Formats: sequence, structure tokens, C-alpha cells
Amino acid sequence: IALPGRRIFWPAHIWRPFRTAARNLFMRLLVGIAIIVVSVIGGYLAQGGHFEVLVQPFEALIILGAAMGAFVIGNTGPVLKQSMRIFGTLFKGPRYNKQAYVDLLGLQFTIFKLVQQKGVLALEEHIEHPDESRLFQAFPSFAKNHHAVEFMCDYLRMVTLGTRVPHEMEALMDEELETHHQESSRIVSAIQALADGTPALGIVAAVLGVIHTMGSISEPPEVLGHMIGGALVGTFLGVFCAYGFFGPMAQSLRNIYDAEAKYLGSIKIGLLAHISGYAPAIAIEFARKGLMSEVRPTFSEIDEATADWQLAA
Repeated sequence: IALPGRRIFWPAHIWRPFRTAARNLFMRLLVGIAIIVVSVIGGYLAQGGHFEVLVQPFEALIILGAAMGAFVIGNTGPVLKQSMRIFGTLFKGPRYNKQAYVDLLGLQFTIFKLVQQKGVLALEEHIEHPDESRLFQAFPSFAKNHHAVEFMCDYLRMVTLGTRVPHEMEALMDEELETHHQESSRIVSAIQALADGTPALGIVAAVLGVIHTMGSISEPPEVLGHMIGGALVGTFLGVFCAYGFFGPMAQSLRNIYDAEAKYLGSIKIGLLAHISGYAPAIAIEFARKGLMSEVRPTFSEIDEATADWQLAA
């Protein structure tokens, strides 16, 4: 921001999320929607079709209204509540970028180093009151993630209580991660079911349109043709919404949740390596290898970051 005689710079952590969200929004969703609409509607108009024939608000009401009612009937309260946030998730994409993983791996390294130097009991003051822990607060992106903090503290607490058998800890972690995956995948299944059912609702709208047309069988051919065309628009809208919007939305959500699952998976891998007796640097390398290539920090980035944290400590 430029002012007379001086400049003011916003910290990167303030403007970067807005820039990322805007890029994801315009470059992924809007561009994709534009391609779909231009290809389908543009192709129809290019071959001589009349746009006004496609404007059938009552057909849309039948299809989308019935789809919404079926969605409400077929899903539980938590899923319906979660569905209110899906557009924000689609706009922003995965919550964790490369810097978030640098922070996560740096936190794990600091914890493992603390245990190595002062013993496992040194963790108690941090895991019992994580909101007050200076260690966790030094990594804000992690400290703000309630589920990740709870996941980390629960298993570190078990370590302080004497649980040192890696395969037993891994089985318990897998069970919790599977539950977390099921909770996030419920909304994906709900949107996919919506996509699967919408074409059938389009047929319902088309049949109702034909029934209405048959009641006007004495009308001239021009009127009947317009009414039959309007009825067929119901089939078009059902298939178009299903495979042009609802299906891709479900797939996009699935990809986002799968990418975010790597965050807790990295915590799991790092903790298991630590419990197995590996040195902090090696345990962090285990955790790093489980990340997606587009967000995986290099070994030198982690080494540089942890060196800075060690100096700060």
C-alpha cells in the first residue's frame, strides 16, 4: 500500500490466503463453469437453437426442488449442516499449503528433540494445556487446527503414560483416521447420490410436461411443438445439472478431503517413527515422505527451518 512518502506492507500471512482463495475461485470453479456453459449452450445456439426454449423455470423448480427434498430426506443433520460449507471448501481448496507442512514438520521435530534432551515428561505441560503452550503457539497454523492439536496431544499423552508399542499405536491411529475419513466422505457420498438421482428427476419433469401437453392436444401444431420442447428441457436440465455440476462437485470435494487427510497422516507417521526409536531428523524424514509432491517440503527446507527454530529456542 503506497502512501505519500512511505509504504506500508501487509504481512504475507494476511494477504496470502485471500490471494490463494481468489485464484482457486476464478481459475478453477468459474473457468470450469464457463467452459461447460459456453460449450453446451453455445453449441446449441450455434446450430440454430432458440435460447428462450431452454428457459423453463417450472421445469427447473420440479427438478431442483425435488432434488433438494430428496437430499434432505436422505441425509442426517450433521451432513446437512456440513453441506452448508461445501461452497467455501470448493472455493478455497485444500486448507494446507507447503508452508503449513513446513510448520507441522518443524513442530514435530521440536517435540522429538525436546523428548530426546529432557525426557518424555517434559511434554506434559504442553499436551495438558495446549492453548497455553508456548511450543504450540510458536506454530500458529498448527495451533489453530483444533482437530490436529487434539490428535497430536492424545497420542503424545499415551506416550507419556508408557505406551511404546508401535503396532498397537498404529492400529489405534488407523481406527481414528478411518473415522475421520468417514465423517468427511459422508458429504461426498451425499453430493454423488444427488448427481446420480438428478437425471431421473429430469425424466419426471419431462413426463409431467408431456402430461400437460396431452391436455392441450387440440392446440395447433406450433403450440404443441413448443410445449413438447419445453417438456424435453426437463430431461436436459436433469442430465446437465448432474454431470455438469453435481458430479464434478463431488469429485472436487473428494480430492480436497483426500489431500487434507495427508496432514493427520503425516503426524501419524512422524509419531510412529519417533516411538520406534528413530532420531528426530529421521522421524521427520519419514513424515515428509508421506506428503503429496506439490506440497512436500524439500529436505533442505526442513533442515533450514528447524535450524532456525533451534536457534530461537
